[in-house]
Amino acid sequence: MTLTFITGGSRGLGFETAKALKLAGHSIVLVAKDEERLVEAARTLQCEYRSLDLENLENTKKVFGEMLTTFGVPDVLVLAHGVMSEKVSKTIKTTNEEWRRVMSINLDAVFCALNIIAAPMVEARKGRVVVFSACLGRMSGPGNAGGLAPYRVSKAGVNALVRNLAHETGLGSRGFLVDAICPNHSRTDMGGPNAPLSAEEGAQTAIWLATREFNLASEDDQDRLTGVLWEERKVVPW
Repeated sequence: MTLTFITGGSRGLGFETAKALKLAGHSIVLVAKDEERLVEAARTLQCEYRSLDLENLENTKKVFGEMLTTFGVPDVLVLAHGVMSEKVSKTIKTTNEEWRRVMSINLDAVFCALNIIAAPMVEARKGRVVVFSACLGRMSGPGNAGGLAPYRVSKAGVNALVRNLAHETGLGSRGFLVDAICPNHSRTDMGGPNAPLSAEEGAQTAIWLATREFNLASEDDQDRLTGVLWEERKVVPW
């Protein structure tokens, strides 16, 4: 059975990803901060869980290590956690506390997960990592600058981290895949009730990346590329 760890799995995009992968036969371990919602999500999916505040990096490192010992090395790691920065958080108006809060959760915790959990996946020469990023972190295309500085910069860092790790690990040639996705504006706690996509729709690309056939010899980008940013199953510029 495919073992899958999913952060941010108690609600929204993470929960919808977990639900679909559970239906596909994966054994799921959810990770989230809100223990009440996490317990309910795990009960609904009949899966394992670990409560964790990802802002606390020392404890995050400890819990991730314990998960490897308890459950083994996962086949799939989905990093769906994240926070939005305050609306007034322009670069010269952001406090140190707000900067560190957003960076710790959105970027540092992603690094920690890759450093601890993805490392044995790379060593085993198998496994897939899917990281929820955002088009607001792109360096090209529309709407890529201005305001929400901690959030934008943290997601740009996630994109760079994914790209760098993919190149370090052979761009899929050694059996390990790592990709970032832009889920688009979805109806989640962060996206709000008026977003155009449902959380289920926003999770579709992550679900596909966790289960797609990978073939380096294919001429189709969907089959042979990793280490890129995906949106609606298509590669978009960083």
